[in-house]
Amino acid sequence: MLVTFKTKAHADITMFGNIAVELLKLAGMTGSVPTAILADRAAFGDSAPAASEAKQVSDPHDEAAGPVSLRNRAKPVLELLRAAVADHTDVLVAAKR
Repeated sequence: MLVTFKTKAHADITMFGNIAVELLKLAGMTGSVPTAILADRAAFGDSAPAASEAKQVSDPHDEAAGPVSLRNRAKPVLELLRAAVADHTDVLVAAKR
């Protein structure tokens, strides 16, 4: 499953579902998809992935490249959240099949 983060303030970000769910849970959400991050709640931006800086997650489509840290995978979503906060817009999180 793929999950897409959407907001009017930034280009869409699509990632593997297991990574997206883990990021949502680290942000204090349930991890359920679909969901929404309301503009007044999106300010968690910088704190969530820092707690898992050392965590490694393998990309099932590129085993030769080695593990990619959750922190690196979170960077595009953090940029999207910062843009949403600056523009006071909500973020929609939906599964893409």
